[in-house]
Amino acid sequence: MQIFKVIEEALTKPPIPHEPYKQSLKAWAMYCLRDRGFKVIYAQNADFAIEPKGGEKLYFKVSNNPVEQDNSISWIVWDSASKSASLIPPLTEVKD
Repeated sequence: MQIFKVIEEALTKPPIPHEPYKQSLKAWAMYCLRDRGFKVIYAQNADFAIEPKGGEKLYFKVSNNPVEQDNSISWIVWDSASKSASLIPPLTEVKD
């Protein structure tokens, strides 16, 4: 899943650090992905989606609490202790 490696790198090596008191996790994640050239779009049943060129939409939810995860979509989880974000891809198969 090459695309998830690129997404994870966008979050682990962001253009700006996430500062929870300045911006929401959702806004920060969307900014990081746009900075990497992804087309970030509205999603009805998720926080947002990206549309890779020639591929299916990938849906994302963001959280500060890794316990509440739905395994059918990707999650971006913020760990306030380590001040880092991690990507949890969906358990269902996504085509590259």
